[in-house]
Amino acid sequence: MPAPPIRASLRQMTLAEKQQQLLDDLSLFQDWTERYEYVIGLGKQLPAMEDSLKTSDRLIKGCQSQVWLEATTENGRVHYLADSDSLITKGMIALFVKTLDGETPDEILKADMSFIDRTGLKEHLAPTRANALNLMATQMKQRALTFASAQ
Repeated sequence: MPAPPIRASLRQMTLAEKQQQLLDDLSLFQDWTERYEYVIGLGKQLPAMEDSLKTSDRLIKGCQSQVWLEATTENGRVHYLADSDSLITKGMIALFVKTLDGETPDEILKADMSFIDRTGLKEHLAPTRANALNLMATQMKQRALTFASAQ
């Protein structure tokens, strides 16, 4: 079952509400295969990242798959663009992009990233992929920190 499109109202929710909405969406699926398909579907919904942005300085180091992360700011809000050479990994980073994109650097730095633990994904991933979730969260916060200190 493909992932339903992210609701437009998600952009108006608080970060915690966006996280809860993703958890609620995942809880609709009883089977882990369906949950993986949902996560992969989220990755497929990410905007395309140009090959020119897939550079070594944008790679998240330590991930089994290649994962690129770009962050920019506009009007005091951080915007993320991400891609991966693995469908499941692209879906995993999409979980973070969908919740953190459009937030202020301070909101991102204060964000409780343990919501990802409540998805149950870590228990069903290889240890290297589960660790990648932590690396992704850390890198996204690190990019936000760069913008916060520049303000």
